[in-house]
Amino acid sequence: MQIHPYLTFNGNCREAMSFYKKCLGGKLSFQAIAESPLSGKMPAKMKDAILHSTLSKDGFVLMASDLSDTALSHGNSVSLMLSCDSEKELKSCYKKLSEGGSPDHPPGRSSRNGWIGNLRDKYGNQWLLHYSR
Repeated sequence: MQIHPYLTFNGNCREAMSFYKKCLGGKLSFQAIAESPLSGKMPAKMKDAILHSTLSKDGFVLMASDLSDTALSHGNSVSLMLSCDSEKELKSCYKKLSEGGSPDHPPGRSSRNGWIGNLRDKYGNQWLLHYSR
């Protein structure tokens, strides 16, 4: 069993997921509403909205959409934990993800012989980055 984070955006899913791909690498795919069976049921202004998006790399999967049936607000109850393969990778991802956001806790040594850092990206999502030797 695995669990994958699924983010919901207010119309900027394509922009956000493209940013995450730039930061993390991997393969990115999008399905717009216009390309789906929902196309005929949605208003014209929604045709370019993203129904489903997936970013994947080496077992890491991040999914997202522009569709929500409730009003969205960013809180602190969900974080994305990124387990990195090296200190160098952690620092690189941290730098890229924090651009335009809030670098809450810069990467530093953890009490468990590794590295940890956290930030809120420019889309309001909380990221925890970790590397353990």
